[in-house]
Amino acid sequence: MPYVNIKVTDEGVTTTQKRKLIQGVTELLVNVLDKDPETTHIVIDEVPIDNWGVRGEQYGKLLKHN
Repeated sequence: MPYVNIKVTDEGVTTTQKRKLIQGVTELLVNVLDKDPETTHIVIDEVPIDNWGVRGEQYGKLLKHN
């Protein structure tokens, strides 16, 4: 039973985009690893940008400076 956890910042990811991620990752696991889509689980976590860091900085603060 594959389980894939996708984490993205909470910057307006749409339902359509989430659906495409779920479909695409499921298809990838079926094609590459021959996994059963019926038992393949994909979870998308939306992380607040203030809880995300890059280059040693809080991501939300980087966006505010640009």
